[in-house]
Amino acid sequence: MTAVSISRRQRLAPLLLCVLGLLVAQLASAKSGGVDYSWGAGALAKAHDYTVTMMLYVLYVCYAVGSVMAIISALLIYFKMQYHEGEVVKNILTLLGAILFIIGASVVFPAFFGYRI
Repeated sequence: MTAVSISRRQRLAPLLLCVLGLLVAQLASAKSGGVDYSWGAGALAKAHDYTVTMMLYVLYVCYAVGSVMAIISALLIYFKMQYHEGEVVKNILTLLGAILFIIGASVVFPAFFGYRI
């Protein structure tokens, strides 16, 4: 049996990568959010309005992505059925997934923020 010798540099590399990862994560979390809570209830109401507005925009983007996926999947299913190609079931499942995504987005995103549309 031969002994595998690990150099000092190879032993130190994972440790240095871990330390670097921790430092980068600390720098990224140093400035998180631009809401100033020192102004009291007015600032909290402003932060709430901003969050609800952004939630609605994210919901609309999810609707758009899901709708485009549903249209593309429906067209692919139509063309594959016309030309008797395979993988029709895969496209039908993609269409079903897009529809479930639209339904899920309309329920999950508002519920995550405790808001009813």
